[in-house]
Amino acid sequence: MSNEKIEFGVFDHLDRTGASLADYYEDRLKIAEVYDRAGFYGYHLAEHHATPLGMAPSPNVFLAALAQRTRRLRFGPMVFVLPLYHPLRLIEEICMLDQMSGGRLEIGFGRGASLIELAIYGEDPAAAQEIYSESLDLILKGLTQKRLDFHGKHFSFDDVPMALEPLQKPYPPIWYGVHAPDSAERAAKRNLHVVSLDPPGDTRLSIERYRATWRPPQPGAVLPKLGLGRFIVVGETDAQALRLARRAYPVWHQSFTYLFRLRGQAQSHPRPADFDALMERGQGIAGAPATVTDFLNRQLVETQCNYVVGQYAFGDLTREECVHSIGLFVSEVMPAVHAGNAGALAAARQI
Repeated sequence: MSNEKIEFGVFDHLDRTGASLADYYEDRLKIAEVYDRAGFYGYHLAEHHATPLGMAPSPNVFLAALAQRTRRLRFGPMVFVLPLYHPLRLIEEICMLDQMSGGRLEIGFGRGASLIELAIYGEDPAAAQEIYSESLDLILKGLTQKRLDFHGKHFSFDDVPMALEPLQKPYPPIWYGVHAPDSAERAAKRNLHVVSLDPPGDTRLSIERYRATWRPPQPGAVLPKLGLGRFIVVGETDAQALRLARRAYPVWHQSFTYLFRLRGQAQSHPRPADFDALMERGQGIAGAPATVTDFLNRQLVETQCNYVVGQYAFGDLTREECVHSIGLFVSEVMPAVHAGNAGALAAARQI
């Protein structure tokens, strides 16, 4: 198998920090401009509600602003929580964003990682998977047809004019978050891009299943992006980067656990409370460029992923701290990861 190109993207919870929301949004948009100039492939934004974990409860509003502040960076939700959307409105907004950005939109769909958030909106968590599946079929149909007819358990439409259409045909690239081999297999059969935030051993099981299942939809088709999501902080030295990560990560973790602590419920995908424990699980790294490069090179070979999705802005990291870390990553880590993985993915699969 020919060598695969390693690409780089961004995952952002848009978790709250600071006193002023206006300043916070402006800082995040300025950081997005840095991603754009640096040549990152894509910016993937989480959707959360009623929690400081997510200050973009309407991802499309923030992404519309981001589209106007960037020129090359692709972007999209990771993921739209489909039980909280009317599918016709979401079809229209997807078309608008894709057209307004010159075809840079990438779309992710899911049932929602937090059942508490669904319940806050009055949705039945037990019906979430069923609604998600039906909504997804409806949305993809609506993005490709001039008139929409659809009859399901939850939605039914007759002869609805589709006045808008996406710029990308048949529709923007689709992403899916994987947490198990079965979900990876479903994504592979649909030719979807995927991201895993799990520890390396679990991620490898998912990606192995994906690669074993995926079949090119047509001759010459390129393997979709297989994303490795990790917290990343780069400093001049290991000690400097670790100081930042150890300070900022617990702030993020308080937001991450906020609703579950408030409601006294357990999380389905918990994370360690401190950054050192996160690093021990292989889900984050803070260090000098050489340390971060070594971490990513090892994990890319182990997991067989081909797309690094870094979470660079989190907790109480300031804009200046984020920009410095991202700058070191772009200038020193990116080129070294490219060089270190030349042929490594193909060799790993032949062992």
